[in-house]
Amino acid sequence: MKRTSLWIMAWRNLGRNRRRTVLTLASIAFGVFLAIISMAAQDRNWQEMIDLGARMGGGHVTVQHPEYLDTPSLSRTVTGTGALIEAASGNPEVNRAVDRIAGQLMVSTARESYGAAFIAFDPAAEDATTLSYLEAVSEGGMFAADDATGMVLGAQLAQNLGAEIGDRVVYTATDRGGEIVAGLGRVTGLMRTGAPSIDVGLVLLPIAAARDVLGFAPDEATEVALFIDDHRESEVLAARLQEQLGDEAAAIPWFEGRPDLYAFIAMKVGGGVVMVVIIALMVAAGIFNTVFVSVMERLREFGIMMAVGFSPAKLFRLVVYESVWLGVIGLVVAALVTIGPYLYLSRIGIDMGAYLGDAASTEISGVAMATQLKFGIYPENTVRIVVLAFIAVVLAGIYPAWRAGRVEPVESIRLG
Repeated sequence: MKRTSLWIMAWRNLGRNRRRTVLTLASIAFGVFLAIISMAAQDRNWQEMIDLGARMGGGHVTVQHPEYLDTPSLSRTVTGTGALIEAASGNPEVNRAVDRIAGQLMVSTARESYGAAFIAFDPAAEDATTLSYLEAVSEGGMFAADDATGMVLGAQLAQNLGAEIGDRVVYTATDRGGEIVAGLGRVTGLMRTGAPSIDVGLVLLPIAAARDVLGFAPDEATEVALFIDDHRESEVLAARLQEQLGDEAAAIPWFEGRPDLYAFIAMKVGGGVVMVVIIALMVAAGIFNTVFVSVMERLREFGIMMAVGFSPAKLFRLVVYESVWLGVIGLVVAALVTIGPYLYLSRIGIDMGAYLGDAASTEISGVAMATQLKFGIYPENTVRIVVLAFIAVVLAGIYPAWRAGRVEPVESIRLG
């Protein structure tokens, strides 16, 4: 008997108990649907958090002093930032490269004084795609590149200081030489990011004015931030840049610069993988039960088939082919079931703000978690889920197939 005829027989066998087959296909489709949707929620959410973290400072890859990550200080700088930006931009993955000065300072008004972090940047060279705070300015506006006194404060920090738009604020910091220096700023805008630690503790300054106050050279900064489309390429890019930089500077991928965020995402991704495996096992258990019951009900039939010339190997293949058909059809049904909800959730998403309440402002490593949950899955994860589901279905049919091949013709016919 030819193999092709075994495939046809396996196909026809699925229709002998249509109710059982439909329930089996439904379990496969529902399992794949759950796996795809849960993984899509993770992929899109974590990608947006990583990209937002990059836009909140440092980029996807940060070029900085080799010792800055361990002991941040304004004395640990990189020089020749123009050449660094030009060299980094030569890599095809890099979309943007900008230099910044970041550190700690004290801001004071006549009423109050508070410690805060600051980022000094060039507003002419950056926009919201490189610095997310630019789209968080809710009152006033951003200072111009040539504004020597411009300053943007976190809304809660301004409230604590008693400062409003147009008010003067004095800031003091330790310069690159270890001396305490002071500068005068005028509040041009207030920002609300949704991350409490940012709104209460961040100041934005023009980089030219910060360089003058801190004693930096025109081509000197604490970091050069690089931005790429796919954050998963950051490690490879950082390694390539490190070879070019040598010991003069360090290229740090985002997950080393933000270890808290990386640990949180890694834990959640690990949990998602476990969930997908559990779903696959549940689907496999359902398929095993279906195929095994089908085999046990057909023992007399298998005995007759062996009596007329079927070999154990052919019976084994026949039952395995039935599992293969179930897997193929189940995945097709899964695709039809999943495509509509997936497209809706990827475009519209789910507003989690109403469900989270006070937790809507949750942040990880200074990065606020989005309240609008949208879905999007990496293509390779889709392939992994489909392959895993198919393998699970086929493997679930191995033992029943082996059991079918072990039928004793005389005994099975007599019992039937």
